[in-house]
Amino acid sequence: MGTAELWVAIAFVIFMAIVIKAGAFSSITRALDGRGERIRAELEEARRLKEEAQKLVAEYTRRQREAEAEAEAIITTAKAEAERLAIEAKTKLDDLVTRRTKMAEQKIAQAEAQALADVRAAAADAAVKAAETLLAANVVGQTADKLLDEAVSEVKSKLN
Repeated sequence: MGTAELWVAIAFVIFMAIVIKAGAFSSITRALDGRGERIRAELEEARRLKEEAQKLVAEYTRRQREAEAEAEAIITTAKAEAERLAIEAKTKLDDLVTRRTKMAEQKIAQAEAQALADVRAAAADAAVKAAETLLAANVVGQTADKLLDEAVSEVKSKLN
């Protein structure tokens, strides 16, 4: 039995020598080397894509922060503008109320002055008529007409 195993071992060594001589291992080695090279290239491509993705994420994060800051600035500006417009509107309203109040006071003062003038005129007319009546009843003739005209003009000048 020892010889049979020896012949199998010798046949195996001869077979392996023929296979090596035929180049079967070198084609297997080349195939494995090619596959290893493809895997290395794919890993390098994956690493490059990962770095590119990280750069894009960083860029989008930066843009998002900028957009948030810009939105905050717009909101702050809008709030300030709204406050300024509210103050301006209040000031204009206060000015309008003040002007209207002054105009109303002026109209009231004018109405008072007109009413006072009307009362004075009515009193003067009443006094003139009363004086006319008294003088006409007490004084007669040319002297009466003269005195009446003087009295009427004097009363009018004093009351107005």
